[in-house]
Amino acid sequence: MPSSPELNIALIGCGTVGGGVVRILQSSADLLAQRTGRTICLRRIVVRDVKKRRNLELGQIPVSDDIRTVIDDPEIHAAIHVVGGVNPARTDVTNLLQAGKDVITANKALLYAHGSELFALAHQLGRTICFEAAVAGGIPIISAVNTALTANRIVSIEAILNGTSNFILSRMLDRRQSYEDVLTEAQARGYAEADPAMDVDGTDAAQKLSILTQLAYGTTVPLRDIVRQGIQHIELLDLLVASELGYRVKLLATSRISKGRLELSVQPTLVRNDRPVALTSGADNIVSIEGDAVGLMRFSGAGAGQMPTASAVLADVIDYATGRAAITFQSLQRLQEREPIPLQPQDELSRRYYMRFTVADRPHVLADIADILGRNEISISSVRQDETADVDDESGVARLVIMTHRTTEGRLREADAAIAALSSLRGSRIRMPIAD
Repeated sequence: MPSSPELNIALIGCGTVGGGVVRILQSSADLLAQRTGRTICLRRIVVRDVKKRRNLELGQIPVSDDIRTVIDDPEIHAAIHVVGGVNPARTDVTNLLQAGKDVITANKALLYAHGSELFALAHQLGRTICFEAAVAGGIPIISAVNTALTANRIVSIEAILNGTSNFILSRMLDRRQSYEDVLTEAQARGYAEADPAMDVDGTDAAQKLSILTQLAYGTTVPLRDIVRQGIQHIELLDLLVASELGYRVKLLATSRISKGRLELSVQPTLVRNDRPVALTSGADNIVSIEGDAVGLMRFSGAGAGQMPTASAVLADVIDYATGRAAITFQSLQRLQEREPIPLQPQDELSRRYYMRFTVADRPHVLADIADILGRNEISISSVRQDETADVDDESGVARLVIMTHRTTEGRLREADAAIAALSSLRGSRIRMPIAD
């Protein structure tokens, strides 16, 4: 970190988050100088399209579509990199580090895919990478794990890490609307992308959980080792039944140590109504972390959006300007040298489950399903059947909801595959764990 009173930074990407960064730098310049003891100067901006109109007052700040203007500028100390995706972001950050620039990034996909590699390069070059905004938007969860909770052994992490999915599930129940209708609204309001796949299929939340897990436990976890399930097949009926039973359905990201092994999952989960995670609605996020000394800590707030994410980026800028970021990043290397914790095999995860099937409304269907569950040593806790009005054949259609006692993911997966082969099955089906 430079010691001069003036800190020269560049901005790579000036879309939603980048625009928020510019606004805070302009509106809070005096406050930032007061809190850092330095003048923070935005010297250059790099964008994909220099002709695009932006509702920003950029004054005399040079705007270019060539990142080399930043890499080759010896006056720039650090770059704020808020471009999404893995490529060319990986090349950009590598080149910035090799040019002697420190990097502040909000790119969780990049850190998930190449974080270890980039951190190692930064340590080798004596540079710093800051990434508070990469997970949970405006919630300062990275700094909490890296600094405030370092005296603790982390026991568990339970979180809502994707605002789009949380908005959809909350809105479906509150407005009694279908998944498709609410997704359309979320896209119109800017909560969901035109292609929302990574948000609704659990990928985004799983990448963020992987980053938190690496920081908390020193264990690198690829997506294939995380039980991952999206919300695409959830129907309004599922949310209504869960509500009647005293639960809310949330896309819950969980990382916990159980019997010396690390269990990880990102799945729509039935959570008791009285728990804070169940009460987190709209596009908000929540992260609950249990430490062996501090106990249970909760962090909640806006998990996405222009200004909350820009706030997290500027928090990194302040830490960088004061020298705290360099110290924290150096200690991060020691934390990552811990002995990795073995992973619990996915098939051995043990939970209670909610299962819903759309079936032909005829005799013996429930008996056939119960027989398959019994052969897989799965005990039924309760059964509920709802007839549907939109029948497609003369026998009618019913939705069958089964709650199980505790069983393993492996047994349930085998049973689910066998049930899917039944001739009586109609339409979609879903299974969700129940958080006890």
